[in-house]
Order: sequence, then C-alpha cells, then structure tokens
Amino acid sequence: MDYFLQNTSGSEVTRPAFGEIEETIIQGVQGMKLFIETLGAIIIGIGVLIALFYLIKGLIPPQVESYNKIRLVLARYLALALEFQLGADILSTAIAPSWDQIGKLGAIAVIRTALNFFLAQEMKEERRAEQEPPQDRSLVPDPKEKKNPPLA
Repeated sequence: MDYFLQNTSGSEVTRPAFGEIEETIIQGVQGMKLFIETLGAIIIGIGVLIALFYLIKGLIPPQVESYNKIRLVLARYLALALEFQLGADILSTAIAPSWDQIGKLGAIAVIRTALNFFLAQEMKEERRAEQEPPQDRSLVPDPKEKKNPPLA
C-alpha cells in the first residue's frame, strides 16, 4: 500500500522508499566512521610529533637517562587513538551487511581492545616506576648500611 502526503498546492507527494532511507543512514554512518578514523590517525600523528620533540630535546645536550617519559607521552596518544578507532569499528558493525564482515570487525575490535588494555597496564607500571625512588643496583656495598654482627 502506497502512502501519500498532501502538500499545500494540492498535488500528491510520495514518501521516500525504505531503501532510500536505509541507504542514507548507511552513508551517514560510513561518513561518521571515516571522520572518527581520521581523528584517530591525527591523534597518533600528534603523539608521534610530540614524542619526537621530547626525544630531540633530550638528545641535543645528552640529558636523557631514561626514555620512559617519552614512551608514556606516546602511549597516552596511542591509547586515545585506539579508543577512536574502536569507536569507528563499533559503527561499522551497525551497518555490516554480512556475518563475515561482522566477524572481521569483531576480531579487529578484540585486537584493538587488547592492545589498549596492555598499553594502559604498561602506562600504569611506568608511572609507578617514576614515582618510586631509584634503587641502587651497584655491586659495591653502601658503607652507610649496617653490617650484620658476626655470629658467636
């Protein structure tokens, strides 16, 4: 059954077909997906540039004892970009026409989620290591330490 709308001039106007609406929605979601993926790529690029800046800044007069701070800066940007990429993958599953495509997108989402999880764990460990006082790992004993008294 076809539905018609009446406009003010008296002529009949047909509603858009369901297929046209569906196609418009799919195109809109694909556009959002592309935009979100592009944002993720831009975030990675910004993170790489900032980490490279800190690396060069630390190397000009050699003053970098540890590259952990630089790694943490880059890791933060990578984690944020992975979140954007995962969001784009979730949008893709909404319009995936086949189970094969849904399976592939699901595998990609699982891999990205695992990467993000382990990256977050590494960032926590690095932050914890930065806050702890450095441990002396030299083989020379510290003269300030008390020696154990000899056994009688």
